[in-house]
Amino acid sequence: MPDSAYHREIRLDRRSPAYWRVTFNLPPINIFGPDNLPELNAVITAIETDPEVKVVVFDSAIDGFFLTHYDFLGKPEDSNLPAGPTGLQPLPDMLVRLSRAPVVSIAAIRGRATGVGSEVALASDMRFASREKAILSQWELGAGLVPGGGPMARLPRLIGRGRALEVLLSADDIPGDLAERYGYVNRAMPDAELDGFVDALARRIAKFDKQSIADIKRMVDIASLPPDHEIAPEWDAFLASIGRPAAQHRLAALMERGFHRPGDVETRLGYHVGQLG
Repeated sequence: MPDSAYHREIRLDRRSPAYWRVTFNLPPINIFGPDNLPELNAVITAIETDPEVKVVVFDSAIDGFFLTHYDFLGKPEDSNLPAGPTGLQPLPDMLVRLSRAPVVSIAAIRGRATGVGSEVALASDMRFASREKAILSQWELGAGLVPGGGPMARLPRLIGRGRALEVLLSADDIPGDLAERYGYVNRAMPDAELDGFVDALARRIAKFDKQSIADIKRMVDIASLPPDHEIAPEWDAFLASIGRPAAQHRLAALMERGFHRPGDVETRLGYHVGQLG
């Protein structure tokens, strides 16, 4: 079924004035591309500016996929866009703003958080994963690419240098239970418990004082977030890597195997990039 036949959106559900849900619904497999940037920007702007919201949960409507990689079928110039309010390119700009917003952000990961999905999770304040269904991945090196959404700046602070290099240089899939042991996610839990746990935590936080939440988060940010100048080079390196022959060759090989379409390549991307040789 062509993409035009699907209803694609980033859905904002205000469960209450203080508690919102943002759901990625980009069928068939939640690929994120330049066309999705305006919608995500509108969501991030609302999170930043709404006077009542205190906690936002990011989840997915697509079975098996939290949010996957960038869209490589578009024109390269579509990704070379004007900078956002932080001075960064649009996607890293939005992720930095999410991290710094005076609102708690939680990623509820069921399915693959691959590339952009991993980067959205890393930019969120907390990450909770389905033990059976969550897969996190910075797969890009397997296709000759450099990740562009901030993982080189964020991952070492979160999981340590050695494990960050393992994630980035293996380009392999990290299942939920291993992600928990590494500190890539806060907790991995049985899939049947994920929604109830995240909802209860979000509702609990939503009861507390917004200004105190913002103050606590701001001071934790000082101790834990990378400065913008560490994130800025990543997007430029990502765009430069797309044009290199090695990446073009590997992306073409992945496309021939079924990349960008529902099927085994997208379901087991870590395995398939490891087979390219």
